[in-house]
Amino acid sequence: MADIIATLQKERDGLSRSEQRIADIVFEDKQFAVNASIIELAARADVSPPTVTRFCRRLGCHSFSEFKVRVAQSAFIGTRYLEPEVKVTSSQEVIDTVMGRAQSTLNVLHENVDAEVVEKIAEQVLKAKMIYAFGSGGNSSLFAHEVQNRLFRLGLRVTASEDHSMQLMTASTLGEDDMVIGLSISGRNREMARALEIASGYGAATATISKSESLVAQASEMNLAVDLPEGTDVLRPSSARYAFMAAIDMIAFLVAIKRKDSAIEPLRRIKRQLVTFRDEDDTQVLGD
Repeated sequence: MADIIATLQKERDGLSRSEQRIADIVFEDKQFAVNASIIELAARADVSPPTVTRFCRRLGCHSFSEFKVRVAQSAFIGTRYLEPEVKVTSSQEVIDTVMGRAQSTLNVLHENVDAEVVEKIAEQVLKAKMIYAFGSGGNSSLFAHEVQNRLFRLGLRVTASEDHSMQLMTASTLGEDDMVIGLSISGRNREMARALEIASGYGAATATISKSESLVAQASEMNLAVDLPEGTDVLRPSSARYAFMAAIDMIAFLVAIKRKDSAIEPLRRIKRQLVTFRDEDDTQVLGD
């Protein structure tokens, strides 16, 4: 079913003047539009009740009652986006907000991270002969590739996947020597949860970085919980990204420490090639 608010926004310029007055009332006072009778809405828009009925049908509603239900659904689901809360305006306020949220997010993670879970995931990474990082969606896909980016340089066999079908098929081929790491900010990714359960069913180890007690977390053997409130500002980029990157770094750093002797050689080889073909000296960071 189409979002009736989005339909109104798209069709407004093509409406008659009478219909535009009704549309403007819906935009400006959704609460009134949802609770008003057809006579009350018609009176406020200075149109006749039949005009309201035609307006509703033009939007694909069979009745005025259906129109009100669909307006209520759109308003309930997307209020933050229909009336976004903007508390900052200047460039300095934006800078302060982004930096403050990043610091706050990392502090919350620091205070709540489970060191035992970090240890267990790192130990399982060391045992696995092949590691698969699963992520889907904008941020989670990036996290999966970051797991690959952090672990391959330590001499580990690792690959990333962001496609649901590929994750499902890959999970079906795994065994006891494999490990899947699932990454999901929301924890509601049903397809990922299914792939984790399939991989586990065939004997692969499974771990996740996600919300505690979420669908994805419950589908894995161990979950490194990242529970962060996002706030109501829909224009501000998600601060949870910083926590996920830090969580990945915790695991990767611990893995590197535990396999120090085995990790040094691939790091040396990578650095040698970078110095030879790109950097010309040894002062640059290692391929980041």
